[in-house]
Amino acid sequence: MKEIEIGVSDELYRACPQFCGVAVLAEVRNSAYNADLWEKIDDFSVCYRARYTLDSLKEIPTIQATRQTYKRCGKDPSRYRPSAEALCRRILRGIPLYQINTLVDLINLVSIYSGHSIGGFDLDKIQGNKLVLGIGKADEPYEGIGRGALNIEGLPVYRDSVGGIGTPTSDNERTKISEETVHLLTIINGYDGKNGLEDAAYYMVKLLKEFAEAKNVKQIYF
Repeated sequence: MKEIEIGVSDELYRACPQFCGVAVLAEVRNSAYNADLWEKIDDFSVCYRARYTLDSLKEIPTIQATRQTYKRCGKDPSRYRPSAEALCRRILRGIPLYQINTLVDLINLVSIYSGHSIGGFDLDKIQGNKLVLGIGKADEPYEGIGRGALNIEGLPVYRDSVGGIGTPTSDNERTKISEETVHLLTIINGYDGKNGLEDAAYYMVKLLKEFAEAKNVKQIYF
């Protein structure tokens, strides 16, 4: 499993000086579907709907902070919703979550659990050994997963040596997780600082070990 360095640009820190992140890397075994995981997701969804409404959703600190960062970077968070908020809204509207594959499904569970937008990548598809979180530029090429060309101007974006691979709205087709993924990189983004990051990373590792046979797990705080 290759080493990866993760940094944050000055422009992103100016927009969100409190930003903190944690990356979780692991050797994994993916699968198309895991019934036990989906039982956990369904149970959590029931509890979530009992606790929150669409009106109270934006008051969750992690979601609120991500929305505020979008605005400071120049993006409308209601038009380009952060993924965590979009997932939570889907649950509260009574619409089942998308079923993709076990790794993506469990990352989505951690995202709704924590309110953090989380990037999930096939580590072997990342070009180079460094990622930097910056802000998307006008006309910067980017193919969102299942979305086609995505306008990432004003969105926080992780870039490898080739270009953008992840935003809180959508990750890139180029580095997406597939059933063949064996080296996983997930990045939990704390736009409200360290609040809840350690807990979210702990839950991520727990699920990866339980449902994806994770080993050689490594965490990088940045």
